[in-house]
Amino acid sequence: MIKEIREPLIFEISAAGKRASELPQLDVPAKKDLLAGVPLRREIDDFPEVSETEITRHFTRLSTKNYCVDMGIYPLGSCTMKYNPKINERLAAHPAFAASHPLASADLVQGSLEVLKKLEGCLCEIAGMDAFTLQPAAGAHGELTGMMLIRRALEARGDARKYVLIPDSAHGTNPSSAHICGYTVKEIKSNEKGTIDLASLEQEMTEEVAALMVTNPNTLGVFESDICRIAEIVHAKGGFVYMDGANLNALTGVVRPGDMGIDVMHINLHKTFSTPHGGGGPGSGPVGVKKELVPFLPVPVIVEKGGRYTLDFDRPGSIGRVRAYFGNFGVIVRALCYILTLGPKGVREIAEFAVLNANYIRKSLEGEFYLKYPTASMHECVFSDKFQKEFGVTNLDISKRLIDFGMHPPTMSFPLIVHGALMIEPTETESRRDLDMFIDAMKAIAKEAKENPEILHAAPHVTYVSRLDEVAAAKFPVLRWEKKA
Repeated sequence: MIKEIREPLIFEISAAGKRASELPQLDVPAKKDLLAGVPLRREIDDFPEVSETEITRHFTRLSTKNYCVDMGIYPLGSCTMKYNPKINERLAAHPAFAASHPLASADLVQGSLEVLKKLEGCLCEIAGMDAFTLQPAAGAHGELTGMMLIRRALEARGDARKYVLIPDSAHGTNPSSAHICGYTVKEIKSNEKGTIDLASLEQEMTEEVAALMVTNPNTLGVFESDICRIAEIVHAKGGFVYMDGANLNALTGVVRPGDMGIDVMHINLHKTFSTPHGGGGPGSGPVGVKKELVPFLPVPVIVEKGGRYTLDFDRPGSIGRVRAYFGNFGVIVRALCYILTLGPKGVREIAEFAVLNANYIRKSLEGEFYLKYPTASMHECVFSDKFQKEFGVTNLDISKRLIDFGMHPPTMSFPLIVHGALMIEPTETESRRDLDMFIDAMKAIAKEAKENPEILHAAPHVTYVSRLDEVAAAKFPVLRWEKKA
C-alpha cells in the first residue's frame, strides 16, 4: 500500500517573518493601557509564524482526517454513536433557546420551562415512570442520582442498608455509583445465556441489600428475559430495582421498563434521543422514578398550573440539587425535537431498526468471528477474536486494520466477561448498504488473518500516524513539543 504523506506540525511549517495579515501604520495616538490588568499571555516562545494560506490548508487537511459519524458507520458497542438529524441542531441553536439565561426568572422563560416539562412527560410515557428529573448531566451522573434517591428512600424507612447487587454484565460505572453512595457491591454472575442467574440472585438478595442495578439489555446486547421475576425477588426483600437505561434504544415504543418492575432508571438522551455523542460531551442522563421515590427528586421541580410554569423548591425530602440550573438544556431541546418529529410510530421504529441492524451484522459474521453467547441479540452483538488468535491475530489487530477500510473500529475488550471482545452496535440509523460495507470489511479482515496475518500486525497502513506503542505512550507521554536544535 502507498502510505499517505505525513502532515507536519504547525510549528514545523513555521518560519521567522511569515504573517497571515499585516495591519497598516497607526494613524491615531497610541494607548498602551487598554489591556492593563487583563490576564493575557504576553510572550509565547517559538509561537508559529505562518501565512494565511498555510494556516488554511494545514487545518483543512487535518479536518479531512477526522473520522466522524457524518462520514460513515461508528459501530461502538455500548456507546450508541449514531447519525443525528441536523434540524435538531438548528432548533437547539435557536436564539430563543441559546440566549435564554439560566438565572432568568420563571416568568421570563415560560417557553423553556414548557420544553422541560413536555420532555419529562414524554420520557414518563416512553419509560413507564411516574416522574423524571432532567438535572443529571450524563449517564453516570444519572446512576449516582438514582442511587442517592434509593438511599434517601430507604433512610426514610429507617434503614439505608449495606449492599448493592450488580451483574457482571452491567455497565462499568454502576459499581462506582453505588460505592460513592456508601454501598458495598456484590457481583452477580451471568448464566450460560449471558443473563442474570436467578439462583445466585435469590441467594444474595437479603434484607441488607438496598438495590439491584441491572443494565437491560445488558452489555452483551442480551435482553434480561426474566426481568419481571428478577424484580419480584428484589421487591420481596424490600429492595429497589435500578435500571441502567443506556441501551434504551433497543426498547423504545416496544416495552416500558416501569411496567417490568423497574423502580428507578436513567436515560442517556445523548445516546437514544439525538445529540452528537463523543469527545466527552455534552450529555444528559435524566432519572425516572416510581411514586415512592417522587418526594426525594432534586429541586427545583417544575410545576404546571393553568398553563403557567413555576419552580417548586419547597420539598423537604429532596436530595437537593445535583446540578446547577435545569440540566444540559441544549441536549434537552434536541431530545424533545427528536421525539416529537418521530412520533409514537417513529419512537418504536428506533428499537425495531436498532435490533434488526444488529442481528443482520450478527448473522452475517457468525462463523467468521467467535460468538461466546448464542442468545438472541438486541441492539448490539459481542464477538471475540478467539478464531483469529489461532493465527496470532488479536482484537487490536482487527480494529486497527478496519481503519484502513475507512471505518471506525468497534468497542474492544468490553464487556470483560468476553475475552478479546469486539462489541458491535450499528444503531438504527445505518442503511443496509453501509452495513454491507462493514460486513464485507470484517470478512476481508478475517480472511487476511488466516492468509496474511502480517498485514494486520502492522495496521493501520494509510493513517498519518502508524500504530503506536501504547504501553510506552502510557508510561512516557510526550506532552510538550520541543524544537529540534
